[in-house]
Amino acid sequence: MSEENITIVSRYEPIRGRTDWAALDALTDEQIEEAVRNDPDAVPLDIDWSDGVVVMPARKRAISIRIDEDVLDFFKSGGDGYQGRMNAVLRSYMLQKAKPKTKKRA
Repeated sequence: MSEENITIVSRYEPIRGRTDWAALDALTDEQIEEAVRNDPDAVPLDIDWSDGVVVMPARKRAISIRIDEDVLDFFKSGGDGYQGRMNAVLRSYMLQKAKPKTKKRA
């Protein structure tokens, strides 16, 4: 790799990057919102995050488990994250089994 293609950017030395920080600091909120509205690749600003909730993932425990080879191959064929997908399937099964049973009327 050629060092001439490497740009070092640091929060302590932002001058070395290509961003014009002075021009950015001079923009008003209205100007920024207008620029976003005119950018076809920008995410819409109509998302209300005021009720957003941070969900911490459950703690995981490492175990050893025997799984049929074809089952393991199926989950691994989806790429990285196969253990998480297996966990999601097991969680779905657990939640279905934990639901209270309702009696059917005749």
